[in-house]
Amino acid sequence: MALSAGVLWKFSRPHTIYGTAISLIGIYIVALAYLGFASFHNLGDLFLAELSCLCANIYIVGLNQIVDVEIDRINKPDLPMASGELSRSEAIGVVNVLLVVALGVALWLNPYLFATVLSSVLIGTAYSLPPFRLKRFPLFASLCIFTVRGLIVNLGIFWYFLDRAGKGTQLTPAILSLCLFVTVFTFVIALFKDIPDMTGDQQFNISTFSLKLGKQFVYNLCCAVLVANYLLILGICAVFASQGTFIFLSAFHSVLLGVFFWRQQKVDIKVDQQVYDFYLFIWKLYYIEYLVFPLAWLWFV
Repeated sequence: MALSAGVLWKFSRPHTIYGTAISLIGIYIVALAYLGFASFHNLGDLFLAELSCLCANIYIVGLNQIVDVEIDRINKPDLPMASGELSRSEAIGVVNVLLVVALGVALWLNPYLFATVLSSVLIGTAYSLPPFRLKRFPLFASLCIFTVRGLIVNLGIFWYFLDRAGKGTQLTPAILSLCLFVTVFTFVIALFKDIPDMTGDQQFNISTFSLKLGKQFVYNLCCAVLVANYLLILGICAVFASQGTFIFLSAFHSVLLGVFFWRQQKVDIKVDQQVYDFYLFIWKLYYIEYLVFPLAWLWFV
């Protein structure tokens, strides 16, 4: 029986797909801010990078679902493997094909893209599979997530775009600022994602900071770190960015923080669905930053 598009879409964990797709667009814009429109305009490079990275993304989240199907039947029963919509053999077939496509496209296209995709899938594999299964250890689990999304993807894809434009590799204030912001942001995501999953994690001996430190403590910590991260990036922009970039980001982040505090007040931490909905809201803030922050550097250079 052919797999339906809806089942495959749920299997891909759409909120992570959006994050990967938008992050590559943001990094592309940062590259444009450095190279200038006249120096770099090949959207084909962006499209092929998206293809490779999105396939790698689905491989990573799909592999995690294959290994954790019993846990997901408790924590996320609507996922296609947990609900029985997708069989184990079908899921294995999907992730294997996507892994080959991800690595094949990257290897054919550019060494920086290949290094980015390869290191991401290796870390993603170690996160889920024995003998490492790093997700069992809260520190290593968080390290896997923010290392890939905060450092490897941002630097690797930025250097890929520069190399394709014949400009070698550079480290600019814009990409370094973005790396720092996203690294801290994904640390928050890594901690927050376990808050609504405590029941299944505890039953299957998956150690998380939420189980060790308590749901309320981790929730408060995530919110505090996220606010501090916005203030930190504004401080960095005040030093390294143009006046226009700083003013624009200050105004926009003030609005975002206002929305964040308003949304936070509506969360009952005792209700897992509300906590999960707030977690998805934090992902939306992540998407927005990858568009607004690069555009601010591009508009006011």
